[in-house]
Amino acid sequence: MVLSTVLVVGYVVVLIVVAARARTAREYADFSIARRALPLALIFGSLCATYVGPAFSISFVGRGYNNGFLFLLVGLAYSVQNILVGLLVAPRLRALKDCYTLGDVFGQKYGPRCQVLAGIISVLLCTLFSAVMISAGAVVLDDIFGLPRWVSVAVVAVVTTSYTAFGGLRASVITDAYHFALFALLLPGILLYELLFHVEGGAAAFYEQAVAATSHGFATTPPVEIIGFVTAFLLGETLIPPYANLALASRTTVVSRNGFILAGLFSTLWFAVMIALGIIARPVVPSSTGEDYVLLTFVKATMPHAAYALLLVSLVSIVLSSLDSLLNAGAVVFTQDIIRRFAARQDSAALTAGRYSTVVIAAVAAAMAVFVPSVIKGLLVCYNIWAPAILPALILGLWIHKPRPLAGILSMVVGTVVAILFQLETVFETDVVAVLPALICSLAAYAAGHYIQGLLVGGPDR
Repeated sequence: MVLSTVLVVGYVVVLIVVAARARTAREYADFSIARRALPLALIFGSLCATYVGPAFSISFVGRGYNNGFLFLLVGLAYSVQNILVGLLVAPRLRALKDCYTLGDVFGQKYGPRCQVLAGIISVLLCTLFSAVMISAGAVVLDDIFGLPRWVSVAVVAVVTTSYTAFGGLRASVITDAYHFALFALLLPGILLYELLFHVEGGAAAFYEQAVAATSHGFATTPPVEIIGFVTAFLLGETLIPPYANLALASRTTVVSRNGFILAGLFSTLWFAVMIALGIIARPVVPSSTGEDYVLLTFVKATMPHAAYALLLVSLVSIVLSSLDSLLNAGAVVFTQDIIRRFAARQDSAALTAGRYSTVVIAAVAAAMAVFVPSVIKGLLVCYNIWAPAILPALILGLWIHKPRPLAGILSMVVGTVVAILFQLETVFETDVVAVLPALICSLAAYAAGHYIQGLLVGGPDR
């Protein structure tokens, strides 16, 4: 307990020093897109730090424990998405002029009303994602200190908000790279340690456990649920606001492209490591253990206390990495796509609005965090809404020569409403299938809006 406390406190002190050296943002361009000057190393590190958070570490170990390499298939869908974004979409985003957010992209392609609507949806999703990250961080703090849930939630929210609100995107990206370097070394090291000292029977025993877990996963997971999982992970985090902001903040289109491609390639290795840790944990961790606690329970049972304490600190750091990116992106979206449409057009006013927005989004997310059932379930809710609400209009808008405003509006409204309705529906055994009908409806609404506006204007141009 004493060692864990010392490490956590020491880590927070170092984090604050790192954030302070990143410099406080003095202009809105610093706060929002770091003056479009981020190099490849920081883009890559920040992307990886954002996605190797609790969903792709804590929860993937739990899913590997229960379902073996089934969830590696799901994770690879996410890897493919990153690579495709790097090849096809991120360079197109970076090439656009005067864009701070995805809302600006919608504004250029579809008009101001679509920008405001995209901003509202993006802020909502950033808040929901932030609630999941805060909840995950609270799980770790609960394990360290045994604090009441609401206290752990408050600590995670306050620490992250303190440096994100003042440092902006640059501070977020630099601290993300610091977190990623620590975490990317630690968990593979834990896997190597476990393989060398705690796998009785060697590779043959690991193979047997992997086959048993994977067979159980495929036997107990309906095909439609597997398809839903793959679809959700393929599309659910595609260009969410933190990733879009990094694409826009890259130094060049080449940096934007290569950052996403390298992050996608790294994620394949990361998923394999996490799933392997879950499989190795099967003989050690009781079957009654919740999936979000498999990694913590396993390391506590098999490694020295100092290593366990270091893991806890690293888990806190990687949760903060995901959270600070989401808070900054949500604040920039709220300022750029909503507030600046009506007020706060001066640089200093926009910077102030962005800082206050960070605090407000963090407070709302913290209030919601106490109701998050688990990390994966919370993320799936976000994925099921984001993909149909934003992606059809965004991707088609980037590739169609003259996209029509009615198509964008109908696609976003219909996609959001259908996703929420299916999310609330209790007929299905799992909410993951919500993304499929919502995507179909969103695409159909886009086609209908494109056709109707074409008829109204009497020609192909809007």
